[in-house]
Formats: sequence, structure tokens, C-alpha cells
Amino acid sequence: MASITPTSEPAIHGDETGLQKNEKRQSALLLHGPRERYTLVNNHPIPILDDATEILVQTEVIGLNPIDWKSPDARKAAYQEFVVAPSYNVVKLPRQLSPDQGAALGVAFVTSALALGSCFGLGFSDVMGGPDLKSVIESVGEDRIPQDVRYEALRSIQDHERALEGDWVAIWGGSATSAYLSIQLARLAGLKVAVIVDQARHGHWLSTDSHARPDLLIDNSDPDRAVEVLTATIGDVLHFGIDTNGKESASYLVKALQRRRSSSSSSSSKKSPYHSPSPPPTPPIPAARTERRAHLIGLGGLPKMEHDDEKDKDLQMHSVPLKLFHEVPEVGRVLSEWMEVLLQSGKLRAPRILGNHVGLAGVNGALDRMRNGEIRGGKLVVTV
Repeated sequence: MASITPTSEPAIHGDETGLQKNEKRQSALLLHGPRERYTLVNNHPIPILDDATEILVQTEVIGLNPIDWKSPDARKAAYQEFVVAPSYNVVKLPRQLSPDQGAALGVAFVTSALALGSCFGLGFSDVMGGPDLKSVIESVGEDRIPQDVRYEALRSIQDHERALEGDWVAIWGGSATSAYLSIQLARLAGLKVAVIVDQARHGHWLSTDSHARPDLLIDNSDPDRAVEVLTATIGDVLHFGIDTNGKESASYLVKALQRRRSSSSSSSSKKSPYHSPSPPPTPPIPAARTERRAHLIGLGGLPKMEHDDEKDKDLQMHSVPLKLFHEVPEVGRVLSEWMEVLLQSGKLRAPRILGNHVGLAGVNGALDRMRNGEIRGGKLVVTV
């Protein structure tokens, strides 16, 4: 996501593409196909606006995401000097936050908020007046929810399964920026957090971060052992998992979530043997809560499951419905406004900046560093 500055020029409205009628030019990166390198051009049309709900912004800093080429609207792709953004997706950064930090926040925050608030049904009403996303989404009306995310947004979790204060969530790959934001939002809303991560690389900085210190930190160098530790300590009360790495590591979280199911038919009513530094949980769980399924989010993909009716019905897999932020103004607006409040109050901390490349010409090299695994535990940005 880019750190952006609104332009002072008047809005210009155009055709469907938003590119054809504007004679003004800019520098931009073009991608002609998946897995190809970006090509820098200096005479690309400046995007123009479709309607009064959009604004034209000048890009200052870009927080790199390797899948930017998947954007269906070239006007809104970050790798250019001027970008179109819906007014309800724009966040004003507080003075204490640098453009670099702002560029590193957006995608991770939206992903984390929708993962916890939509997929897991976690309410944020007690966190600086944050949204109850499930209620916001349901109030919009089914017809306005994009069809390909409709089931996920409206029917993937039942009311009695929703995450509540005191519940545990396990996050595999806690060094990712999305994990860093998920840990913070989960803690602010009262969840207990177990993080499975490379302790040698990331254990120290995570455990000493006042905003993102987990309640339980598990080394992932031996994934099978990590699953054993996770299930032995909090397995009886673990209902929620987020994987940020990929299908392989997500499959280990599946094992942990299913193992705690097979260990006891009433596992969620038992007390965990692990005592975390977080405040004690809320009063005893009502009987209906013991019938909850486990829920897994795969930010890097979900594993294929061997068909097992008993296990399948006890585990719901989720893909984060990011379209809601961009295509449903009510959702985009409440998240953007809440993000501003959290940043202004200091409740939310930006990811670490691990490098800053200069100029659009530096994007290819920066993305290569990300693909090669050089950037872990923080964000790489490009100053335009």
C-alpha cells in the first residue's frame, strides 16, 4: 500500500478504463504477465476519476507486496506516481508516523481486521470504539456483498462460535507484517495469542515488543514438535488459527486444531494447563459455546484436506474477504476511520522498516529480495 498525498488539481472524470482520455503523463511500472519483471515507462497516462467518490493521490512511499500485479483496476495499482483511491479507503496519518511507516501499515491492517472481525467474528467495540464487523456486513444486505465472498462474509461462522475475550488464537509465522498486526488487534480485543515462529530469528524482538508480545511463543524449527507443544499447552481451548506462511504450515495448524477436537468431545469447556500473563478469562463458557467448530485462516493458501466427514464438520477454513474493504463503502469507511483512531492514540504500532529502495526502478530488485526470503520480520518500502 502506498503512503499518499492528495493532489491539488481538480478531479477529471473519464471512461471505463480511467486511462484513455487523460493526456497528462507519469512514470509507472507495467507488468505484461505473471512472473515477468516490471517494465518502467515514463509516458503512462495519469489515471482519471470515475466519479465523485474517488480521489487522485500522489504516491510518496510504497509498501511492497509481490502480488500487486493481480489488481483488477490498473488505476489503483501502487507502482505509479499517481493513484486513484476511493475516499472511504484513505487514512490520514498522524504527525508522529512517517510516510515509510504509513506505507507499511495499510494492507496488513485491513487483512488482520477482516480476518479477526469477519472470519472469526471478533468484535472491536471496546477497542477505541472500533466496529463490530459482522454486524456492519450483515446490515449492508446480501445483494451488495460481492458474490464470490458472500458465503465467507455472511455464513462461514455462526454467532455462538464467534471469538470472545479470553479465547485463544494461534498464529503460525508471527514475523509477517500481517501477523504483527493480527497479534496487536487480537490482544487489544482481549484474545490470548500463541505465536509459532522461528525463535532464533524473531523470538527476542517479538517477546520484547510491548504492542505485540504473545502470551505463548513456540519455536517452529520442528513443526511436528511445535504442534505437540501447542496442543499440550492450550489445545483443549484452541478454536482459532491463522497461518501467514503457506499451505504446508497451514496443514500443521490443521493438525493442532483437529487434534484438540479428537482429544475430548467437550474440550472447549476444560481449563488450559498453560497460565499466560494476560488477564484471567471471563466467566465460565456457556454450554452452547462448547459446540463450536475450529476455524482456520490461510493467508498464504489453504491445504487440501483428505475427506473425513467427522473432521470436516468440526473445522471451517476461511479466506479473508478483502473485497469488502474496497467494494463495500460501509466496511471500508469504518475500518479506515478506526485505523486513524488507533494510530492517533498510539494503540497500534507500525511494522519495522527493514529497507528503503529509491525510485520505481528499484522495485524489481526489492521484490527479488522479498522472494528470496531476505525480508522477514518487517517491511520493505520504496520511496517514489
